[in-house]
Amino acid sequence: MWTSHEVEANGLRIHYLRTGGHLPPLVLAHGATDSGACWGRVAAALSDRYDVIAPDARGHGQTDAPAEDYSRTTMAADLAAFIHALGIEHPIVAGHSMGAATVLTLISTHPEIARAAILEDPGLRIGGGDAARMTAMRARMRDEQAQRQTMSHAEVVAAGQASHPLWHDDDFDAWADAKHRVSPNFLAPANVSPAPDWQSQLPRVTCPVLLVRADAAPLADGAVTAESAAVAQGLCPTLEVAHVPGAGHNVRREQFDAFMAAVDSFLARHA
Repeated sequence: MWTSHEVEANGLRIHYLRTGGHLPPLVLAHGATDSGACWGRVAAALSDRYDVIAPDARGHGQTDAPAEDYSRTTMAADLAAFIHALGIEHPIVAGHSMGAATVLTLISTHPEIARAAILEDPGLRIGGGDAARMTAMRARMRDEQAQRQTMSHAEVVAAGQASHPLWHDDDFDAWADAKHRVSPNFLAPANVSPAPDWQSQLPRVTCPVLLVRADAAPLADGAVTAESAAVAQGLCPTLEVAHVPGAGHNVRREQFDAFMAAVDSFLARHA
């Protein structure tokens, strides 16, 4: 479906997957401890209409893993340099979770780059406690990774299937492989990055944006609530919201058809 490549950008050797073809470019940024390959089902659904390009972020997949500097600002600079290195002009950029925060930072600091953007459940939380939450989340990730390193690929897949009953079977192979490839540098306590100040970023965004939000319940792990989505719309006139009922933080994995319907509609209007 796609081919594997590497490119030098922002001082990194960045690995990426690409479907190719003379089609509108769509760049996908994955979430924390995932990899570009975790966009496989989305790429398969869109590769007949778009040149889908999925890089591995620093410290993930087969991309270099520096000892430090995993801030969203740096990751956005990586993504900007990656797009420039490939000579891509005005792509649509999309991201999930950490990747969505990276994309939001990109379009707020480099408004000339993207034609449009899609944000799958980014961390648009209202209220304090972000630093403590990020520290606790990384500590949990480190514990999970330590356990996974003692498990085989098949065992990680089986554990994922037990924990995520709404996911499609095709999601787990790339997900498990990504978990074994995450660098300890990314998860190091010294490299915990504060959550971006999205309320100051959104007023600087000028391109069309699709914000895909999940449910806060019953799965209780959606990062964007109805309240924060309304605040986001008030801050960014070009932003529209798609609510996908029955999904948690991994919107596309838990409600793939509804996610793709929202994305297809947005892409048809802005690609």
